Amino acid sequence: MSDLPQISEAEYEVMKIVWKYAPINTNEITERLLKTTSWKAKTIQTLIKRLVTKGALTYEKQGRIFVYTPLVKENEYVNHESNSFLKRFYDGNIGIMLSAYLENNRLSENEIQQLRSILSKDPK
Repeated sequence: MSDLPQISEAEYEVMKIVWKYAPINTNEITERLLKTTSWKAKTIQTLIKRLVTKGALTYEKQGRIFVYTPLVKENEYVNHESNSFLKRFYDGNIGIMLSAYLENNRLSENEIQQLRSILSKDPK
């Protein structure tokens, strides 16, 4: 999908459930989100409807049950949002972002080691 819809933080929580468990029905989405949020079932249903309207989700009616699948790929959306964040706050420069995190001690030793490992890999 070339034009990705704008997804709010709350809608993103719904999308994470759908990405992980699709195809998934309304009741299953609601049950999972009631365990991890303070939202009411009606709120969750509203978020699902918004995602359908935005073109992030599609559904198939099976009897009286609506079963949802994503129209937006998770990796595509996350990459888009990551790039948008980088451009917005760091002028697209990942070095500046990493430097800011390092200077403010926001990366643990383990995270720094992970970065070193990633950077030392031979790009193919």
